[in-house]
Amino acid sequence: MGLPPPSSDEQLTFLFKIQRIFSEGDFTATYKYALLTALADIAVESGVDDGRSLSITNRQIAAQFIELYWRQTTPYSRTAAEAVPDILSQNLGSQAAVVNAIRELRNAHPSATLPRLSQEPYATAYGSLVGKVAATVSAQPLKYLQNFGGSTDEFLYTRSRGSIELLPGIAWCLRRFHPLVQQLARTHWIDHIKGNKLNISALGETDDLEDFLFATPRASLFEIGVGLRLVDDSCFYCRNDLGPKFEVDHFIPWAQYSRDLAHNFVLAHPSCNNSKSDSLAGRQHLTRWLERIDTRSDDLAEIGEQTGIAGNAAASHQIASWAYQNASASQAHAWLRQREYEPIDRAYIELFG
Repeated sequence: MGLPPPSSDEQLTFLFKIQRIFSEGDFTATYKYALLTALADIAVESGVDDGRSLSITNRQIAAQFIELYWRQTTPYSRTAAEAVPDILSQNLGSQAAVVNAIRELRNAHPSATLPRLSQEPYATAYGSLVGKVAATVSAQPLKYLQNFGGSTDEFLYTRSRGSIELLPGIAWCLRRFHPLVQQLARTHWIDHIKGNKLNISALGETDDLEDFLFATPRASLFEIGVGLRLVDDSCFYCRNDLGPKFEVDHFIPWAQYSRDLAHNFVLAHPSCNNSKSDSLAGRQHLTRWLERIDTRSDDLAEIGEQTGIAGNAAASHQIASWAYQNASASQAHAWLRQREYEPIDRAYIELFG
């Protein structure tokens, strides 16, 4: 039987202490930002929606770290003409060990992509990488994240060999305040990169750092669109023929959950996509999307593999459930079509079973 959610006072205490981590913690590398992001994502995708504690292995966190840092192990370059594009430094001293470990695998296996890491011929090397990253995560951010203000406050988790236990109510708070936690982590992550003197020559005068660190490259979105075009011949929302001009849309908006998964992409007319914008989609769209990730899961996963975007039907389902539960709790409205919305009620939540 589940536990009740944390009280209003407990939620405020959680937010206050998260803020103290950022304002009073010591950040010599970007690991703590990645750890907070990873814990928030794992909490959402776990499906734990009450006040229960949540056990998370270090290897689970390591897998999230590898996904977060994967693109950041490629050169940050403003133009293809730059002679020696730089890998951004994630540490105020020597390059972060996680970055070096990922680069070592990528150098040994140039054709490796995130979706295929657990498959042959990369599986052994990936297993070793997860182990290395898990050891680094345990020795550094997991050990020190809860140190701030000159003392240790274990308000998020307790540690044991090879795993942590999110304390009762913490998974619920990470789910409820996921957008805020992630935005704080990413904003400070970007500031850390910009403030690192080792990155001055690489950054130059560019202003696309956030996109480079966290967003899907436009080339990958184009490839996703080409793959989805073989699956869908109509706009996901209005059901009319797509025609030559279409856009790739995050069904659960990127603004609400900024992790790319192949199962979350759909094709839409530019007008439908722009009208929906950052809103959750209406019940008829949600019903069709849930059916789609069940019936076309293999096709979508294959498109993800071909384009380097991870595919995970179960995680996509949990993310959608979380998003609609939060929206229902805040009395939000869902987009039906241009200028038409409806309240997100219990009927939406019941669609998830």
